[in-house]
Amino acid sequence: MLKSKAFSRQTRQGRIIKVVNEHYLRDDIFCGAPYCQAKEIKQGKEVKKCIVSSARLSATASTILVLDTNVVLNQIDLLENPAIDNVVVLSVVLDEVKNKNIAIYNRLRALCSNSLRHFYVFSNEYHKETYVEAMAGESPNDRNDRAIRVAAKWYQDHLGSTVSVLLITNDRDNKKKADEEGISAETVECYVKSLGQPELLDLIVQPPSEDVNMDDVEDLRPSKRKVIYNEHKPMSEITSGLLRGLLHQGKLRVNRFNPFEACVGSESIGDEIIIYGRANINRAFDGDIVAVELLPQEQWHEEKSLALADEDDEEEDVHLAPNNADDAPRVMSQGQTAPEEMKPSRPTGRVVGIIKRNWHSYCGSLEPMPMPAGEGGRAHALFVSKDRRIPKIRIQTRQLGNLLDKRIIVAVDSWDRLSRYPTGHYVRTIGEIGDRDTETEVVLIENDIDARPFSAQVLACLPPLPWSVSSQDLTNPIRQDLRHLRVCSVDPPGCRDIDDALHCMPLPNGNFEVGVHIADVTNFVHPGTPLDDEASQRGTSVYLVERRIDMLPKPLTEDICSLRADVERLAFSVIWEMTPDAEIISTRYTKSVIKSCAALSYVEAQARMDDSRLVDPITSDLRNLNGLAKIMRQKRIDRGALTLASAEVKFQIDTETHDPLDIGMYQIREANQMVEEFMLAANVAVAEKILKHFSLCSLLRRHPGPTKEMLEPLLRTAESIGLSLDVTSSKALADSLDRAVGNDPYFNKLIRILATRCMTQAVYFCSGDLSPPEYLHYGLASPLYTHFTSPIRRYADVIVHRLLAASLGIYKLPGVFQDRPKLTSISDNLNYRHRNAQMASRASVELHTLIFFRKRPTDTEARIVKIRSNGFIVFVPKYGIEGPVYLTSKGENAGEWLVDEKQQKIRKLDGSVSYGVLGTVRIHMEVVEPQPNRPKLQLTLV
Repeated sequence: MLKSKAFSRQTRQGRIIKVVNEHYLRDDIFCGAPYCQAKEIKQGKEVKKCIVSSARLSATASTILVLDTNVVLNQIDLLENPAIDNVVVLSVVLDEVKNKNIAIYNRLRALCSNSLRHFYVFSNEYHKETYVEAMAGESPNDRNDRAIRVAAKWYQDHLGSTVSVLLITNDRDNKKKADEEGISAETVECYVKSLGQPELLDLIVQPPSEDVNMDDVEDLRPSKRKVIYNEHKPMSEITSGLLRGLLHQGKLRVNRFNPFEACVGSESIGDEIIIYGRANINRAFDGDIVAVELLPQEQWHEEKSLALADEDDEEEDVHLAPNNADDAPRVMSQGQTAPEEMKPSRPTGRVVGIIKRNWHSYCGSLEPMPMPAGEGGRAHALFVSKDRRIPKIRIQTRQLGNLLDKRIIVAVDSWDRLSRYPTGHYVRTIGEIGDRDTETEVVLIENDIDARPFSAQVLACLPPLPWSVSSQDLTNPIRQDLRHLRVCSVDPPGCRDIDDALHCMPLPNGNFEVGVHIADVTNFVHPGTPLDDEASQRGTSVYLVERRIDMLPKPLTEDICSLRADVERLAFSVIWEMTPDAEIISTRYTKSVIKSCAALSYVEAQARMDDSRLVDPITSDLRNLNGLAKIMRQKRIDRGALTLASAEVKFQIDTETHDPLDIGMYQIREANQMVEEFMLAANVAVAEKILKHFSLCSLLRRHPGPTKEMLEPLLRTAESIGLSLDVTSSKALADSLDRAVGNDPYFNKLIRILATRCMTQAVYFCSGDLSPPEYLHYGLASPLYTHFTSPIRRYADVIVHRLLAASLGIYKLPGVFQDRPKLTSISDNLNYRHRNAQMASRASVELHTLIFFRKRPTDTEARIVKIRSNGFIVFVPKYGIEGPVYLTSKGENAGEWLVDEKQQKIRKLDGSVSYGVLGTVRIHMEVVEPQPNRPKLQLTLV
């Protein structure tokens, strides 16, 4: 059956054209129920009934649920609970959800494709008995609600007395009309209560209006319902303000040391806007896109004049009058500095509207509280996130006794401006507080890391084990047999996912043949397969202290693709002819078969090179490679590449308990630098090759140079200690850092660590999205760069392998490379996943640092890296730890301390004690718990 709808529209050129929309309707769309008895009679003949082979609803179901759109949008956490089953998802609902919230749409699609759940998508918009035309004067929302009711009624009539059909809606008008039309309908809460599982009621999202009725749980006193926050401006006013330059848009970032302090990076003024105090943050969460209004210039603050916040300061700024900007400094917990004493140089503002929320689920625990009288009643509780940047969240729960000693997940529902805290709901329990596995899962959840086992569909894409190189691989004309070469790998100790190896062979003309051999992952990961889709979504492997979460299944990462010693493996090779001065004479690229002679650790390779008694071929190759690498490194530095430093921490882990036995800074050896140099060279060579062939669809990696504002903290610190840094170019900065030496052997590394923190993040991008000058990698001083050398653990490298193969004519370029928006979306996801993996690794280090020091209070030396008005932030070189040190105790008057901003010093008024940036102090480190279930490593002056 064909429905046609014609209408006229005017083009930009002013022409009137007729548009005809055709909508095909069918009468044989299956309802999803295995017990369907529907038959159709035509001309006295019984025709084929519904096809039941694709049944998704349970044969034993007594009730089938039909959901409206708002139930899906608001109650997805409830729907993901296994207790909610046998659900019909109408296509009209699916489309509406996709248009309104892509994240919830993806979660709903996952439910519908999960073979263990009975969720069935019914194409009501294409069934002749459930399709509805919009009526005159009817809004799209009302039309869709009517379509949902029509589909629910059809299911009711279609299945007869076999099963009851229930429409779930919280829309009063929709429910009233359903009742009038003879459709069984219930609210979410009524239906959940009927299931007899009270704990499910905790998952229900309460409407915002209920926020008002809960306010007296903020403390034990009756609330006076005073306005705490300014009302957010509507989007129309925000848009107008942005266009007129009265408002500024940017992403809000909350200070990890002080949740009352945030900043918003604003392109419109080319600087960060400081937001100080909960009133001025105005219910915005870390990561929200916000509209900011600048405060009058006399109220601007110098960021370093703002105090560090104590763990106990959660409530200090709750009742600020939001319309009085002068109140902002009052929340300074200690070392309070009056506004007139502050240097007015950094723009300061307040949030006036939320453009895009970044709310998601948060991990933490409930604030300890006495159990309410009565069993199983609804209790109000405050949830405390493990992330200090997140405010406390109020929830209602019927299982308080079971949750008080657990790590749980809570989602935010709303935040009323009369309420001190946002309102949310319980999602699920993770495990016991303090348990290492529980706390590790918290790290993964907080950073959106997918640690689920690989699905059967993904594993089905793998070749059977044991796998070995076949005769077809050896005779394949696209693949060169390089098994005769003396190839070896150099990796961290215990590495099993070996994706790179090297060879270095002296040539008769005095030059060297040098090869970088990379695991040929794309020989096994084919475009469009479940394996490829999974790798694309995961984006990267994640390295925690005690475990690795793979991007690809272990049979690939540790066996089939891993370039292990003494086994034949497939590789993608970049091979140069180099002079002894590391000048590249020629470059070639080839798929290959290799057989590694040795899989060495960095320590083993370094020991071989350092032992003059060893003259075996592999050691000679390593020395030749190292000699070339040193020359290549120096050439890079001469071009302006930066040699930066970071505080990488290494743990020694007990193999049985997985507890940390020792902790220290990761040691970089010449062997590390040798491997790094050839990987960088291979990445640059491949970037040049793919861009030459595919100028608009190459995946590259860029590192934008830091802005003047980003370098300001480094320059201020350097100036305060009499050090002059030239930041006009990466070359000038690199030379300045080389000259920054003193009597202290750690001084130069500390300066480089501070310089690293001023840098932007390197990011993946599609070459067609930017102009060539923007391709620059500032840190490497390279006009072109990409990632090619780690396809086992990075999906970006998988994409680049496909581009390189296509540029060599080995394979045809997959169709996705013709879709620029899709490539941009892939790049964005890779950047998101890469950043989250880094954050998860750091959080894992912090967790294991707490575990290590919990029973080991320690005194050690630290270096001051930032001066604040009531203390300073220090870096502990021995352990790679950073944290705040307070000079005053809670409630103590800090007026006796004076901050010298120019000299970056803090001293007592009587001059008896003075501390300066980069100075050495002795500190005591001890794990304390100032707030229940929120342990922290406390640093105090000895």
